[in-house]
Amino acid sequence: MEAPTILTIDHVSKRFGGLAAVNDVSFTVRQGEVIGIMGPNGAGKSTLFNLIAGVYKPTSGKITFKGQDITGLSSDRICHLGIGRTFQIPQPFSNLTPRLNVVIAAMYGRGMSRAAAEEEATRLFEVVGFTERAGVCCRDLTAVALKRLEIARAMAGDPAVVLLDEVAAGSNDSELPRLLAIIANMKKMGKTVILVEHVMKVLVEAVDRLIVMDKGSKLMEGTPTEVLQDQRVIDAYFG
Repeated sequence: MEAPTILTIDHVSKRFGGLAAVNDVSFTVRQGEVIGIMGPNGAGKSTLFNLIAGVYKPTSGKITFKGQDITGLSSDRICHLGIGRTFQIPQPFSNLTPRLNVVIAAMYGRGMSRAAAEEEATRLFEVVGFTERAGVCCRDLTAVALKRLEIARAMAGDPAVVLLDEVAAGSNDSELPRLLAIIANMKKMGKTVILVEHVMKVLVEAVDRLIVMDKGSKLMEGTPTEVLQDQRVIDAYFG
């Protein structure tokens, strides 16, 4: 049986003055899927993420999550409804430890007690393989460690959908298998994952379906094999 649709993007556009950053984009996401969004710089990927997460309000179109119209809701409201996200540039409380960052996210994102949030932080660090000096200040962490912390923080609110924004950026080849394992673990946990990514290994090995954007519009969607063999994608993405 096909999994139910959890998120619907219905003819969504976002204009900044005369610029159509996202132009009439539509697609659906099924529960438990891992969806990749790819495209050249300036294709509208990050703007689309910000529309789903409530940072921006669409100029037109509709976004539905679990059957509820969330178009234009505030980012905090969307987060509490069950859509979590990471940021391309990690934004932790830099003077706090990684553990406290996740504890705070669990307490305020899910209403946990301090003791329960501490336990959840331990569990999530195991999920994301975070072993990098969890007791030091975040300002002293490597870029890769901060990316993993972003995932743990996003998961602390127990979202149904997690938006991952270029979490492989800065990772070397030896670090990618760990990231692929994290995404696989999230899927096993029943999470729906939508990721914006440029690292082809992640797009090819982690996702069920790819959506390609170019100049604000959806160019095509399909399996990684279908997408990466399509001449339109080759022309737009690889030039």
